[in-house]
Amino acid sequence: MDSIMANKQYSQYFSEESFWEKIRKYSKSAGITVVYGVLILYYIMQEKGIKIKTKLAIVAALGYFIMPTDALFDLTPLIGYSDDLGVLLFVLTQVSSNITPEIKEKARRKLQDWFGEIEEEKLKELENKII
Repeated sequence: MDSIMANKQYSQYFSEESFWEKIRKYSKSAGITVVYGVLILYYIMQEKGIKIKTKLAIVAALGYFIMPTDALFDLTPLIGYSDDLGVLLFVLTQVSSNITPEIKEKARRKLQDWFGEIEEEKLKELENKII
């Protein structure tokens, strides 16, 4: 699919409100790996000096995550968020040069707020796939 079409199709679902609502409702079922990827993208997008092309790719990925209907129903145990993770991983690899230690730290702090104790191994697995 053409990336411009994908940006238009999925970015319409992104808003600050819908983003935090989806996270609030589904963070436990999405799991720490998906939420960590989502938070990293969100915090990259918030940084000053990020190119508009990068922000558009992030908005499209976050829009896909938020989208009310996606390729695999999100409440399906184990596989429901695998398509979301695939999209997130693709975009994370594309924007990985923008991932700073500060961004990772912000995401980890937010994860601790929601999940309490976090499994570092799962976070490292995701980081190893994108960096």
